[in-house]
Amino acid sequence: MHSNKFYEITPEIMKLAQLSQQAATIDPALFTTYDVKRGLRDLNGKGVLVGLTEISDVCATKMVDGVSVPADGELYYRGYNVKDLIRGLPENTHFGFEESTYLLLFGKLPNEEELSSFCNLLAEYRSLPTGFVRDIIMKAPSQDMMNTLARSVLTLYSYDDKADDISIPNVLRQCLELISLFPLLSVYGYQAYKHYHDGASLFIHTPEPGLSTAETILHVLRPDSKFTPLEAKLLDIALILHMEHGGGNNSTFTTHLVSSSGTDTYSVIAASLGSLKGPRHGGANIKVVKMIEDLKANVSDWTDEEAVGRYLSALLNKEAFDHAGLIYGMGHAVYSLSDPRAILFRTFVERLSKEKGLEKEYALYSLVERLAPEIISRERKIYKGVSPNVDFFSGFAYSMLDLPMELYTPIFAIARIAGWSAHRLEELAYNGKIMRPAYKCVQEHREYIPMSER
Repeated sequence: MHSNKFYEITPEIMKLAQLSQQAATIDPALFTTYDVKRGLRDLNGKGVLVGLTEISDVCATKMVDGVSVPADGELYYRGYNVKDLIRGLPENTHFGFEESTYLLLFGKLPNEEELSSFCNLLAEYRSLPTGFVRDIIMKAPSQDMMNTLARSVLTLYSYDDKADDISIPNVLRQCLELISLFPLLSVYGYQAYKHYHDGASLFIHTPEPGLSTAETILHVLRPDSKFTPLEAKLLDIALILHMEHGGGNNSTFTTHLVSSSGTDTYSVIAASLGSLKGPRHGGANIKVVKMIEDLKANVSDWTDEEAVGRYLSALLNKEAFDHAGLIYGMGHAVYSLSDPRAILFRTFVERLSKEKGLEKEYALYSLVERLAPEIISRERKIYKGVSPNVDFFSGFAYSMLDLPMELYTPIFAIARIAGWSAHRLEELAYNGKIMRPAYKCVQEHREYIPMSER
């Protein structure tokens, strides 16, 4: 074990860091000179086309008289509108995530027999190797559950006799196992951290075969394993809405990128987890919850539109919360007029707020949802509309479910592993070339200087 001094930023490191930063400085004008699509986006924010997929479609525009104009957002899984997939679910079922996972992986909606068989298969895989919890999850628990999850995924490689076999049947088997195990890896990692670092009681509930993924999360997390049907329903809907979002989002593109090298499934998914952990990708709902808590601390009357509006303006002017100049949960890289996931989720969030007696909190979120786009459009120059995204509501939903904030991003991963799996299988089936985009070197060539003359 290294001493604390091992992790200190010493004066020597600071000096080397300054040299590194100087060496990494590139004239911003050169990006325009060489027409570099920074962030793989054009000047209008549209992603550069780098691949084709049949898995999902993110739509935010429509053609009018031959011109593309902003439109209410739509999200399709394998050609089916997500709103139809959710509205088509029976009220008393909590297996919507499993049904949509089947759709993403196999390209068709399952019938009752196929769905039952698929759920049974996932239940069979929802069992960790003997001693894994004791030897891996309980050892050196991390304060960040995404790191714990990634470490667990990489360690599972050692337990797989066919870890490097990238044939479609074997990769499908590996993906199904990871889809099944992500809830256990995430929640057990959290339980271990809370026990060893915070002194909380340690609960390691074994999964029950008849439970859905959403129910399993609540079952293994809560000390008494109890939950209401609406709680399970809301979490199931959240998983459906987060499970897939096109091939161009950062973590899914990472899945394609790393898969194209021919490496193993565990390495690919660990890389995707590393991407999702980034606050620019997977942590937005945490920021929303913290922002709203700060708003409640600074505005006494949550129904006062002028006071709430002043706070939102202060956010934009870097005078409130984290001084970043952002109203979190507003806007999206693709959607403009509306995020369909936010619209679908809002109804279920409102229902749970009534069950929990949190109507005032929901009303505050609704007020911010209405005021923020108006204030942003008034105070900022924007190239497209601004509307609430799914992260605006998901953090509030998770807080109502008493989910710890440490698990917000892992729950995103529990959902998105289904999409990553579908894209990995698509990349391998397509058998494309290894991805290798170009970087233009703008460093001038120099003559070598002997050591004695430096």
